[in-house]
Amino acid sequence: MNAAEALGSGGLLADQIPGFAPRLSQQRMAEAVTAALEAKSTLIVEAGTGTGKTYAYLVPALLAGMRVIISTGTRHLQDQLYQQDLPVVRRALAIPVRVALLKGRSNYLCPYRLQITEESGRLSSREQVAELRLIRMWAARTRHGDIAEVTNVPETSLIWSRVTSTADNCLGQDCPRLDDCFLVKARREALAADVLVINHHLFCADMAIKETGFAELLPGAEVFILDEAHQLPEIASHFFGKSLSSRQLSELARDTVVEQLREAADFPILRQRAETLEPAVAMLREALGQADRRAPWREVSSLPSVQKAVDELSRSLDRLREGLKEAAQRGKGLESCHRRGEDLAQRLCSLTEKESDSGNVRWFETRSRGFTLSVTPLDIAPAFQGRMEGQAGAWIFTSATLAVSQAFEHFAVRLGLHDYEGLQLDSPFDFVRNTLLYHPPALPDPASPHHTAALVEATLPVLAASRGRAFLLFTSYRALREAAELLAGRIDYPLLVQGERPKAALLHEFRALGNAVLLGTASFWEGVDVRGEALSCVVIDRLPFAAPGDPVVQARIESIRQQGEDPFLSYQLPQAVITLKQGVGRLIRDVTDRGVLVLGDPRIVSKSYGRVFLDSLPPMPRTQKLERVQAFFSENR
Repeated sequence: MNAAEALGSGGLLADQIPGFAPRLSQQRMAEAVTAALEAKSTLIVEAGTGTGKTYAYLVPALLAGMRVIISTGTRHLQDQLYQQDLPVVRRALAIPVRVALLKGRSNYLCPYRLQITEESGRLSSREQVAELRLIRMWAARTRHGDIAEVTNVPETSLIWSRVTSTADNCLGQDCPRLDDCFLVKARREALAADVLVINHHLFCADMAIKETGFAELLPGAEVFILDEAHQLPEIASHFFGKSLSSRQLSELARDTVVEQLREAADFPILRQRAETLEPAVAMLREALGQADRRAPWREVSSLPSVQKAVDELSRSLDRLREGLKEAAQRGKGLESCHRRGEDLAQRLCSLTEKESDSGNVRWFETRSRGFTLSVTPLDIAPAFQGRMEGQAGAWIFTSATLAVSQAFEHFAVRLGLHDYEGLQLDSPFDFVRNTLLYHPPALPDPASPHHTAALVEATLPVLAASRGRAFLLFTSYRALREAAELLAGRIDYPLLVQGERPKAALLHEFRALGNAVLLGTASFWEGVDVRGEALSCVVIDRLPFAAPGDPVVQARIESIRQQGEDPFLSYQLPQAVITLKQGVGRLIRDVTDRGVLVLGDPRIVSKSYGRVFLDSLPPMPRTQKLERVQAFFSENR
């Protein structure tokens, strides 16, 4: 039985999965994946919502009997694949493949760092003391050490950085708790697996390491399946660049103090030098300005206060490095701190020197009391293509949002894909009957300071008709906060606002309430699945063009312009189309779902490029009349 047959009405999955419904688009994708596996070629597939793309690639991948790496966009999707989808397919096909899950090192408890954190007793709050106690209790019984298992300690808690390792502070083969290392065990299982499930961050980290010639994180494979592939270009850009954060510097200082007490108690000057690093870090943060900001490094690099702060940080780091060099022979912990100090000093120098490489952009970001300095390549296509050529096999790129105007050129160019087959599969859902696209009339241009207020006024009667049950998706936190203030007290439905609680908690409450209105930004535009009547309306405030003031976007626009191309048509517009498709994709998640999409950007009808957006969306009836929206929801009742 081939993959398409296994997914058919009398196939193996229908026998094993209650309510399984064969889908022609799913079978077509499975056939295309099978052909790519046999030819060891590259395939790009856009599979509309409801296609069932996960089974469409899992079935042929398992039937092929090859070694497979599957990479997903998020850890949530990674867990879903490993814990739900793969067991179902493996059971249905009755194929005894070995399956493993591998995450980045920060997802695993580090027994050594847990031990030294408990021994040092240096925690900043009672909350962290209580959280550390909960982690210790869990550590005594966990088999995998995956911190996602710990549900009673917030994932945003600062305690996690104290009990997990980073590439900087891991002692590697010199760790005294190596035999207990959960990451080592997970990598050992990954090496033995027939099917390995990872995420894009780990996949791109592995690619970046291979570029430097160091040891590989991941085993070789014959098949690479990259789900939610639309995220790859941006994630790869991050990993092919370099960065240095205030947190890395602060952690070096803190770890040096801990290791000095453990391994060199008679060397107090080392502790003193470590403690001078923190004020130097704070000095640079202050010099970069109080506001949260993301800008090119050249905008601040010549400021006397920034130059003075960089020089002071460099001197402080150099003094600490000298002390660590002398103390490194005292123990493996101090030896590791010495290596980290050398690496961070090198990064500080390269990230703050005068720009000379036109292929990269240097930039900085400030948030709260922290900062990050970064250099990002403008074009990762050569590096990505080189990595693919170095690993012969079948490459499958899939997502619900890859095509722009029925073409894959924008996505393919960014990753350097040349010789590939493309397949676009529309969603099997009936958008013509079950959806309505509403353009509120007479809204001001999004650049107007009155746009958000006008959109809220236009949305109020829609929310009354939908009886809540809505997502309001914004392209900026500023617009979200303004809308939240304007809506407070003016709707008869629970109002949930991103930032007030963790994302998972907000989604859980949204589903449970059944009539809530949730306001969100970027993280709610994709990877969120709310089926049924609880989500019957999605409002999008404006076309999601990337902020032209973003330093990386700015540099890419200028680079494209210098090459004689139009950056709007070749970069900004396609990116915005893909992002909009992700937001729209929140509305209809099942065959019985019905809903209204509200696009609050008048450019969708007033600008010629609006047609590119509309042509890339599912076939939704359009209206500018509120009465049709009200009638749509009346029919639903």
